[in-house]
Amino acid sequence: MAVLTIVFADLTGSTGLFEALGNARAAEVVTRTTHWIGKTFQARGGRVIKYLGDGVLASFVDNQAAVLSMVEMQRMQRERSSSLPGMSKMQVKVGLARGEVVEQDGDCFGDAVNMASRLSDLSGAEQIFASESVIEALYHDGEINYRNLGPMDIRGKSEPAIVYRIDWQRETTSEIMTMQAGLETVGAPSSRLPSTIELTWREHNILFEAMDMPVFLGRGNDAQFAVLDPRVSRLHARLDRRGELFVLSDISSYGTWVRFAGSSAVISLRRQECVLLDKGEMALGASFDDPTAPIVSFWFTNKNN
Repeated sequence: MAVLTIVFADLTGSTGLFEALGNARAAEVVTRTTHWIGKTFQARGGRVIKYLGDGVLASFVDNQAAVLSMVEMQRMQRERSSSLPGMSKMQVKVGLARGEVVEQDGDCFGDAVNMASRLSDLSGAEQIFASESVIEALYHDGEINYRNLGPMDIRGKSEPAIVYRIDWQRETTSEIMTMQAGLETVGAPSSRLPSTIELTWREHNILFEAMDMPVFLGRGNDAQFAVLDPRVSRLHARLDRRGELFVLSDISSYGTWVRFAGSSAVISLRRQECVLLDKGEMALGASFDDPTAPIVSFWFTNKNN
């Protein structure tokens, strides 16, 4: 049994690729891309355990090398796909976890493997989600930026787990996210954390305070924030306050999509949850790709300001 950092890297956008190129050509592009991802991992000391159709499962002995490899891969993949038409673009979402792993018959097993898979499912395009064990094993040299997303429900886990997002964009310099702050101080000071959230859909605008939680969004009479669209479930999503964080949970039939201001990455929620950060938008019942999707804007304020 060895302590390893496990990586699940999955391609997103492959459906559009098959529509644009046809089955044979798209399958060739997907295979070529996953093998390119595998080679970038191997160049930093990783071992490809197996290819999973449009994904890669890999392991690293060196935790720092694993995270740096993910950062490098995301940057290179954005550059590789920047010149491609929209339907041909593919992005990568990544889950990382570290722990004891059993390697057997060319495969691997253990809690870290399961956790990395679940985090890959939770992450959105161009995102890297990591477990607390990965962050704890990093060198605090300021080379890598990350953000604490707070506790999230992970399928198969009895208790919520702390999840971190690794920020790989070069322009990310906020001291809130730098490793130099250390694990104990990641995140904004409590005096600056938001105490209210404001939601807007069309002319409908409501400010909610922490004491108002939980708040339901939907088209039913029981929803505190009404979005009257047939694609929206009667109770579609739920807002909760957990400690100092606002958490959005999808409880709908058709899903919820979230994107934050200043980022093109989209988090897709299907009976899952995510921590809401800063300001952004959520699409209810239809993705942002649908120009008719009901989109709710959100942003935070602090009554102490």
